[in-house]
Amino acid sequence: MSVLKHAAARWLSDHYDDLVGWRRHIHRHPELGRQEFTTTQFVASVLADAGLNPKVLPGGTGLTCDFGPDDAPRVALRADMDALPMAERTGLPFSSEVAGVAHACGHDAHTSVLLGAAMALASAPELPVGVRLLFQAAEELMPGGALDAIAAGALNGVSRIFALHCDPHLAVGQVATKAGPITSAADHIEVTLHSPGGHTSRPHLTGDLVYGMGTLITGVPGILSRRIDPRNSTVMVWGSVHAGIAANAIPQTGTMSGTIRTASRETWLTLEDIVTDAVSSLLAPLGVEHVVQYRRGVPPVVNEEVSTRILTHAIEAIGPGVLADTHQSGGGEDFSWYLEEVPGAMARLGVWSGQGPQLDLHQPTFDLDERALGVGVRLMVNLVEQSAAVQ
Repeated sequence: MSVLKHAAARWLSDHYDDLVGWRRHIHRHPELGRQEFTTTQFVASVLADAGLNPKVLPGGTGLTCDFGPDDAPRVALRADMDALPMAERTGLPFSSEVAGVAHACGHDAHTSVLLGAAMALASAPELPVGVRLLFQAAEELMPGGALDAIAAGALNGVSRIFALHCDPHLAVGQVATKAGPITSAADHIEVTLHSPGGHTSRPHLTGDLVYGMGTLITGVPGILSRRIDPRNSTVMVWGSVHAGIAANAIPQTGTMSGTIRTASRETWLTLEDIVTDAVSSLLAPLGVEHVVQYRRGVPPVVNEEVSTRILTHAIEAIGPGVLADTHQSGGGEDFSWYLEEVPGAMARLGVWSGQGPQLDLHQPTFDLDERALGVGVRLMVNLVEQSAAVQ
């Protein structure tokens, strides 16, 4: 057994309860994006107590922590810390104590895994490469807190970066990755509509705003299906539509919003123009004015080939049967912004217990099998060792 693998095994044997305790503490006290002040200080205190030197990023949320040799390449390991604005309905004894906020995406696990990996690596007699821990804020906010971290210099001096994300469709004990795109781009659109309004008996004398909204609901996704190569898996879904209060009155204002996702980075760069043109063209005959707010989100996470090979070897080093297959998902992840700057790769960490339903991410009932935490720690430690082999 290598020195680092032995350090991880020894640390997990002695401190597994700490690992679970960290996860449950963070789970009980969730914080929304760019509000993770308490979580940041908790992580910083654990690292400082271990003799490390964490540095909180500007704004007070998120931090970095360097250790290992300064004269060797530096590998970054990233975890996101923010929670979601939803009520938890798991019934766990350590459920969220913050009304309307919950760790329903597994970021509590990501953070505790990276803390555990930091403790295991810090206990090793020496490291073959430098390590930068990157605890990131605001992953759930578009276009993501990764941009804040990059602007603060979080990638300065970094040669590669790695991350993992909980996957409730994989059984605990399995980890998956793939070269190339592993997530999709995700943008947000909001359309505000205006018309003179009027009586429903005389729609020809006004702009029928609700009819216009219905036209957009079906028309914009339909136009995208004809303007974009279907092999790029581009999907638009409206999630919110609001207008009017009276059945016999055509309203004067309405709003609708949704997301647009694509598996292709090249398509992502063209979407704003296509969508805004489609909205204008569909509403033009109806006499309905409109304003489009199109917010670019994140590009796809595109795992770099060499980094994916490092990640695959790190997964295989955990043990036989751990490496699993995966496909590109429609979800967005701001880890993609780091990969615009330096090579790297992301893995999917199995968190399903193997029994009962596979609860999806972003559900108020989402929970994970805590045995996955130890698997995540081993993976992060192995990544440091495997990165040294290809530098």
